[in-house]
Amino acid sequence: MSEKNGSAPKPSINELRADIRQTREELGETVQALAAKADVKARAKEQVEQTKQKVKAQAVEATERVRDAAVAAAGVVSGKVREATDQATTAAGTVGHKASTAAGAVGQKATTAAGVVGEKADQASSNELVVDLRQKVRNSPVPLPLVLAGVAAIVGVILIVRGRRR
Repeated sequence: MSEKNGSAPKPSINELRADIRQTREELGETVQALAAKADVKARAKEQVEQTKQKVKAQAVEATERVRDAAVAAAGVVSGKVREATDQATTAAGTVGHKASTAAGAVGQKATTAAGVVGEKADQASSNELVVDLRQKVRNSPVPLPLVLAGVAAIVGVILIVRGRRR
């Protein structure tokens, strides 16, 4: 233990005190780390807080994705509605014209048929001829569907025109 033996010189009191101080600080940090690991309640709170932050971030991200998807879908739907409206307007105009033409033809045929029926009724000496003509008019599939198609076309055109005014 002397310097002659090749051993290290004895530290001074100040060096020993500094070494003790450093050891105490390291020991304090170690004790704090162990206490933090042993404090289950504090660790659980910290974990809950981290989980809350992650969930909030995911919620914000999901909201943005949904909002973007909704905007894109609204644009697509709007375009499809405009396209369908244009097609419906074109079709309604065509149907309206055809229905109007058909209704005029049906009206003329009905007038002609009424005139013929009137003449035949006047000429008929028996009730059978009138009953036979009435059955033919009632059983004819052409006039009623054409009239209904014309009415449907006119109603469709009116609804489309009203929708554009709003």
